[in-house]
Amino acid sequence: MTVQTPAADAAETRTGFICALTAYGMWGVLPAFFKLMETVRPDFVVSHRIVWSVIFVSLFLLAVGRFSEVMEIVRQPKLVRNLCISTLLIVGNWLVFVWAVSNHQVLEVSLGYFINPLVSVVLALVVLREKISRFQGLAIGLAAVGVVLQAIIAGGLPWVSLFLAASFAGYGYMRKITPVRATPGLLIETVLLLPFVLGYLAINWVNGVEVFPTDEPVVMAALIASGALTAVPLVLFSAGARRLPLVMIGILQYIAPSMHFLQAVFIWGEPLHMGTLTTFLIIWAALAIFSYDSLKRWRRQRLGPVPTV
Repeated sequence: MTVQTPAADAAETRTGFICALTAYGMWGVLPAFFKLMETVRPDFVVSHRIVWSVIFVSLFLLAVGRFSEVMEIVRQPKLVRNLCISTLLIVGNWLVFVWAVSNHQVLEVSLGYFINPLVSVVLALVVLREKISRFQGLAIGLAAVGVVLQAIIAGGLPWVSLFLAASFAGYGYMRKITPVRATPGLLIETVLLLPFVLGYLAINWVNGVEVFPTDEPVVMAALIASGALTAVPLVLFSAGARRLPLVMIGILQYIAPSMHFLQAVFIWGEPLHMGTLTTFLIIWAALAIFSYDSLKRWRRQRLGPVPTV
């Protein structure tokens, strides 16, 4: 049996931190990346993302000798059934994300991914009947106040934010109860969509709609690269999650929506009215409480129970 030395543990943690940080950083630049493709319809962008993801992930799994994992999953109908559900959730998430970016609603995207951890807790409460702490309840209550405030300000629910948060929380839940590794699972999800996507692109192409913008080399290159930008951060995140405590992953996950927020306000000049800023401040307060509670629980588990005399 190999015993990990403190130096080896520190190196593992450092590697995990770099992997997770890079993954969240790549997810954070997605709005800027999809802005490069504003001349392409969102449905075509997502279609290309699926096609190139299948190609890139297949090549990756073949290169590392893990393609057999895909075949093992395919032989288990229950796993495939769960992946069908996660596929619907993630493709809906991708479509709304790209639509929101192309329609100058990156602030709503940011809000959605800020409230996503809290929606995940609500999902665990409703579906898994898990008990929540007082601090978690307070955080969820504050987030609800923020959403209601934003609904009043905007004259309607922030449906983009709520859909992104709910669909990604649902996706996370389905992947949690489906014991498959991230990359083979992603390949099966995208392969399930591939016939529909290829048919959709072919029908549009036959009807004279430009589906391959070859006259715009930068856009075409970005569409091809979307496959790598889908898979690479997922691989890095998986490597980071294996090496880091869950509480650290929980804190790092706010990097991406923070980057979305900064891009929306300072690069694309989306209006940040006082009411919207107040909504974000309320959500940030809720997340601070949520993170404090998670950190406290982690420290308690790490130290273990106090011995009694």
